[in-house]
Amino acid sequence: MSHAIKLYRHPLSGHAHRVELLLALLQQPTELVFVDLAKGAHKHPEFLALNTFGQVPVIDDNGTVVSDSNAILVYLAKKYGNGRWLPEDPLGAARVQRWLSVAAGQLAFGPAAARLITVFGARFNAEEVLARAHALFQVMESELAKSPFLAGDSATIADIANYTYIAHAPEGNVSLQDYPHLRAWLARIEALPGFVPMQRTAAGLLAI
Repeated sequence: MSHAIKLYRHPLSGHAHRVELLLALLQQPTELVFVDLAKGAHKHPEFLALNTFGQVPVIDDNGTVVSDSNAILVYLAKKYGNGRWLPEDPLGAARVQRWLSVAAGQLAFGPAAARLITVFGARFNAEEVLARAHALFQVMESELAKSPFLAGDSATIADIANYTYIAHAPEGNVSLQDYPHLRAWLARIEALPGFVPMQRTAAGLLAI
């Protein structure tokens, strides 16, 4: 019986969902630990002992503690992925790394930030953030016209790192209407065996 990996997360955190999704796709037993961000639980000393940056997600894999969503994806892919989710060859690894950088850069400051405005009341310039989101989506649309997944012919952690905030971009008023290849890519990820969605929020274009 394999041990359960503890995942410290918040159900509306796209960064945490990346990890929850990969764990599900890897069929790894997982214990979800709720971190109450609204009450500042991520700034308490016991949580800061796990991640000095005070952010979710964090995993505890039988005593091995790893923080930062993309770092956790790399760890899980290397430890449990049997080479499937993170290529070992230099070019394959570089292609994945490029999209992990996008997830931490353009994605974070575009679609993810747009959602932070509508879902969490963050104070960003909505016009700037939406322009960034659409600029990113135009690039992704042209790349996904040429290959089914971001780093090639099969799903990798590059796709997992970018999926959640794009799937939930409409919550931040970012429409996916003009990006058929991007929408088809989302559907391909959602069709992977073991896929789990992140909880939806009725905000932005999804407001009731």
